[in-house]
Amino acid sequence: MAAKWIETLTGSLEQKKQYRRDKARIDGLPEPYGDVAKAMHRYFMYYGGITDGDTLVTMIGDLADLWERAAADGTPIRDIVGDDPVDFAETFALAYTGTRWVDKERARLAKAVEDAERRQRS
Repeated sequence: MAAKWIETLTGSLEQKKQYRRDKARIDGLPEPYGDVAKAMHRYFMYYGGITDGDTLVTMIGDLADLWERAAADGTPIRDIVGDDPVDFAETFALAYTGTRWVDKERARLAKAVEDAERRQRS
């Protein structure tokens, strides 16, 4: 009963456990793959703005899968990220549709303009 109450406030405990497992997989990658995966993870925390736990957990799990496979195959890092690692990271993140923190602000901005326009016409 208490766990359900806590999850209501903090989010799914299972999601947190899965996130920690996937983050540990990223932290355990051999170098230089680990450095790039950690840098991408950090970038996602700033860029992605994903607020949906399921989406975030899926994205981080897929990130760990990508870099584990690259490390196992010995794939050169540039073969994965290309010439523009920022573009690669942002394209990767965009593949995970979910609620982002900026979505609420976009809606708020559009509503403010619509409200102002209505008042201006009155």
